[in-house]
Amino acid sequence: MKHLKSILIIGTVAVTLGAGILLAGKISRKHVNYITAVDDHPVGCLSCHLYTQKDNFLAKMITETYISPFNLALSSQGDRMYVVGQESNQLLVVDPLEQKVIEKIPVGDKPHSVVISRDNKSAYVSNQWSDQVLVIDLAAGRITDTLSGGNGPAGLALSPDGQFLFVVNSYSSDISVFDLAKKQEIRRLRAGNNPVSATFTPDGTEVYVSSRRSVPVPYGTPPLTEMTITDARDFRVSERRMFENAYIMENVAVTPGGDLVISTLLRPKNLLPSIQVEQGWMMTHGIGILERKEGGKMVQLLLDEPNAYYADPFDVVISQDGKQAYVSHSGVDMISVVDLEAIRDLLAGSTEEELGALANNLGSSSRYVTGRIHTGANPKGMALSPDGKYLYVAERLEDRIAVINTGTLENESSIELGGPKRITVARQGRRLFNNAGHTFQNQYACYTCHPDAHEDGLVYNMAASDMGRNLANVQTLRDIGDIPPYKWNGKNQTIYKQDGMRFSTVLTRTEAFSHKELDALVAYIITGIKNPPNLRYNPHGELTELQQRGKEIFYRDHTNDGVEIPESNRCYTCHPPPYFTNLQLTDVGTLSENDDPMPFDVPQLNNVYDSPPYLHDGRAATLEELWTVYNKEDKHGMANDMTKGQLNDLVEYLKSIGDAGQFKRTEIYQASTSYKTKKK
Repeated sequence: MKHLKSILIIGTVAVTLGAGILLAGKISRKHVNYITAVDDHPVGCLSCHLYTQKDNFLAKMITETYISPFNLALSSQGDRMYVVGQESNQLLVVDPLEQKVIEKIPVGDKPHSVVISRDNKSAYVSNQWSDQVLVIDLAAGRITDTLSGGNGPAGLALSPDGQFLFVVNSYSSDISVFDLAKKQEIRRLRAGNNPVSATFTPDGTEVYVSSRRSVPVPYGTPPLTEMTITDARDFRVSERRMFENAYIMENVAVTPGGDLVISTLLRPKNLLPSIQVEQGWMMTHGIGILERKEGGKMVQLLLDEPNAYYADPFDVVISQDGKQAYVSHSGVDMISVVDLEAIRDLLAGSTEEELGALANNLGSSSRYVTGRIHTGANPKGMALSPDGKYLYVAERLEDRIAVINTGTLENESSIELGGPKRITVARQGRRLFNNAGHTFQNQYACYTCHPDAHEDGLVYNMAASDMGRNLANVQTLRDIGDIPPYKWNGKNQTIYKQDGMRFSTVLTRTEAFSHKELDALVAYIITGIKNPPNLRYNPHGELTELQQRGKEIFYRDHTNDGVEIPESNRCYTCHPPPYFTNLQLTDVGTLSENDDPMPFDVPQLNNVYDSPPYLHDGRAATLEELWTVYNKEDKHGMANDMTKGQLNDLVEYLKSIGDAGQFKRTEIYQASTSYKTKKK
């Protein structure tokens, strides 16, 4: 009897454990199905609960600090190479002959570019996230001075005589001119929108500055991106040339003879239905060319082919004889070799009308592209050796420099920069994010619409239930891990769904990412994409008098007339710190006649100054227009009682809002947590 009782107890325990395991399995399966939006993702806890850790000891265990070489420069003799390590915050000194790193010099936050003085004694490094240009004594390997100008210094151009340094400020959209003898900024010039690159003409008379974002254009019209031309003798802007239907002009170069200015660019078809990707024509990639002569022509030429696209052209360098150009395509791990003599003949023998047609001719590249060279992951900046025999390419997501023989057009060797050998899950996700291999014919990568993991400032026709309806303004991907749901209509509950089936169905028109690839991509988006510090409007974390008044408007609960504002219509109700979103869907009266009836996901306001245009379809060109033009019925916050001064103050406060971490460390967050509404 006792034996039978023991058997019954053991059986009961076994059944209970089995039932518990079965129930736990069902719960886990249901949970995984909800997170991934599919029913066949392997049940694994690591992808969500380990690889997406950000700020604890687990995160330190699974992450690595890579070098991520971004731009580079050579000494005049070619015996030293200087490489910007964008992630390690270093300037690496490399011996290209011995092919080894000989020194690593710490620099500022998120370095962008480097130029070397004419005597090879000094280097100038721009630090995009710390608003400074460092002067480095190369013999001593240390920083000797700091130059302060505009916000987000990026591209650098040193005058041929070495006296003046032009610094392109990407966040404040201007150009700082420094007198290097005085070590002072002597002029600040307005540039295009989000400028990133600059180059002098060989005679030193002009500086060309390329931009990435379109200048403000009327709603529903194609982008228009500026090439700023500066007279380097009197430090004034002499001309602003506009490239129509083009943007993301990452880098610019001038031929040694000074006859051609060449910039990389993209030609988006954002106002056409996204189904165009299936027909091989949604995003095209090429170069923009300006002839530097009286009556010179302006043309855009594609580097794509009818059935193959070369996504995200980044850098362009030109041979010393001016006959060849090399263009890095960071989205397809490729270098294009361009015959400039063929382009000169094309310019001379074609009318303006014929040249205009070439901008949309996928077959034209066969006339001037003479070679393609494969590289490692995400090729960015390049430099030619002084004798022109070697092309050095920064393979950003390989932590190495490719050495290409320009005679054979083959990779001859690689220079390892000493980054971590282990490829983390997030690093693999970053490679996927920056590669167009998952798009039909390699037309675009995630980066293409989200440069720097931000947004490109364009509105796209996403081909919903009816063509031309539900236009979508691209949203930033910075610091979005804790603010679901996603999409303007909030239909994607997780990043897994956003970048999984939805991505392949609506955008890439190809097979979805594999489960492991999607795990990696999500891990990168959650852990590897951060907001830059708001150094333009809130550099020290303290509000100005205007911003403080704007904060009071933001948190007010009564109108100027003393009428209580319904809690649902107060700014802070929908936009509580630290992400300034309540994670809810709401109707603020901004539906257009081209929208299906729907509420919208409340967007975050972190670094909102850097994300024009505004509203779900990009109708509002400025923050002011949110209330002066598109809030006549006071559905988007009670605002019509405000004076012009109050509106200005509110906008100034909104511009001051920085990354979420800033608010987690301040009194404003501690005092405002009661306003935060948890997502149901």
